[in-house]
Amino acid sequence: MTAIRNILPRRPIASAWLALTLLAAGAAQAAPSAAAEREIQQLMQALGQSGCQFERNGSWYGSAQAREHLQKKLAYLRKRDLADTAELFIERGASQSSLSGKPYHVRCGKGPAMTAASWLQAKLVQLRAAARATPPSP
Repeated sequence: MTAIRNILPRRPIASAWLALTLLAAGAAQAAPSAAAEREIQQLMQALGQSGCQFERNGSWYGSAQAREHLQKKLAYLRKRDLADTAELFIERGASQSSLSGKPYHVRCGKGPAMTAASWLQAKLVQLRAAARATPPSP
C-alpha cells in the first residue's frame, strides 16, 4: 500500500511534465522556409491578378477580394505555425470556409467552377515548373 501511495503523487507531476513537453515541441515548429514563403506569396499574387471569381459560402467575389480574404486566413495560420508549406496553406486555409466547412471555388472566364484547392494546387505546379526552368540569377 505504501508503494502505491508513493507513486500516486508523482503521476500528476509526470502527466503535467509530459503535457508541457508536448506543448513545447509543438511550439518549437520551424518557421516556413524562404521558398515556402515565396510560393505562398506567388499563389496569392496569381489569384489576385487572375481576374477569376472566387466563391465562398454561396457568394462570388472578385480575385482581389479573394486575395484579401486568404491573406487574413494566412496571417491567422502563421500566428499558429500552421502554414509551413504552400500545400499546408492550401489545405488549412485556402480550401474551405472555416465557419461553414463549405469548399471554396474558383471560376475563370466562362469556364466551369473548380474547387479553390484544385486551382491553387495546379497553380503551384505551374509556379514550381517555371522556377525550375528559370536559371538562377548571378
